[in-house]
Amino acid sequence: MRGGQSLDKEAVSGPGGSSAEHEPTCLEERPKVTGPPAARPQLSSDGLRHAQVSLCQTRTQSPVCSPGDANWTAISSPDPMALTTAGTQPSLGEVAGIPLPATTVDNWHQIQGFEAQPDDLLICTYPKSGTTWIQEIVDLIEHSGDVDKCQRAAIQHRHPFLEWARPPQPSGVEKARAMPRPRVLRTHFPAQLLPPSFWESNCKFLYVARNAKDCLVSYYHFQRMNRTLPDPGTWDQYFETFISGKVAWGSWFEHVRGWWELRDNVQMLFLFYEDIKRDPKQEIQKVMKFMEKNLDGAVLDTIVQETTFEKMKANPMTNRSTAPKTILDQSISPFMRKVYNSFPVTETSQANPLLSLGSLRNRGGLEKPLHGGSE
Repeated sequence: MRGGQSLDKEAVSGPGGSSAEHEPTCLEERPKVTGPPAARPQLSSDGLRHAQVSLCQTRTQSPVCSPGDANWTAISSPDPMALTTAGTQPSLGEVAGIPLPATTVDNWHQIQGFEAQPDDLLICTYPKSGTTWIQEIVDLIEHSGDVDKCQRAAIQHRHPFLEWARPPQPSGVEKARAMPRPRVLRTHFPAQLLPPSFWESNCKFLYVARNAKDCLVSYYHFQRMNRTLPDPGTWDQYFETFISGKVAWGSWFEHVRGWWELRDNVQMLFLFYEDIKRDPKQEIQKVMKFMEKNLDGAVLDTIVQETTFEKMKANPMTNRSTAPKTILDQSISPFMRKVYNSFPVTETSQANPLLSLGSLRNRGGLEKPLHGGSE
């Protein structure tokens, strides 16, 4: 436990590149992670703790991941010198060694104090792993395939994003608190950064993993057009950034492994993006069962049809066309884009050993390999 450390006063840069003097509280006390109640036989406190410690030992000496103590979270504000050369997009902050948007870091105390409820369903994904896709599937299941009800709001407003913080807009936490129960929420957090109340409340987790190659390509183009994240630089630069885990929300490898290791200790449905693409009806049925929804074949067919790539790309409630250009600039790259089997040739030789299926299994710790294929 490194409880006496502090960082020097530093300037924190806003989205526009301006800086203001800020004295951060660099180590904030985090609510203690007590684990799930021992009275619930399907949740093993010892097993969860073991999985958390195992995950944390893969990180480099992070205070929040000390095997004997989970009370402290190291928080660092972004260095103003880390702004992109254009000076128009923000840099990242860091929590316990995980890069995160600076606004999320600034809102960390509120995020960690969030109170999850037993009937919450939390959609968990690494960025660009099918978040919008699984959201629309879940929403259609929740509303028994009623397409009109799923047109009530843009997808990003239907399920609060826990780490969203962009004042003066309401934060993701504030939106979640105001939402009627039962709630469907979403996050990109790795398991070790999730607010402790999620482990204590025995809520449900729906995780979707996507193979690293397609995730990398999709994330690169997404970061080009997302004005709330740093400029990705050239493809060669971004490749190195992604492989080293220096992108927002950290390492793909550790993110997927972290959630995979917890799947038997909490109420979790762990899905693969490629499985949904190959057999959407089968995977949607799994989600229906997990959500305890018994829907007939006609409704299932409607959900399959309404969540095809073509349907969602044309749907203004899912294609993010309602998002302002100051957030997502789709003149640079569309939010929904097909990823073809065309991994950049200049990186193929380097990518193969790093991102091959065998390497994914070794570094990701998965018993099941992630399939190839892309969209």
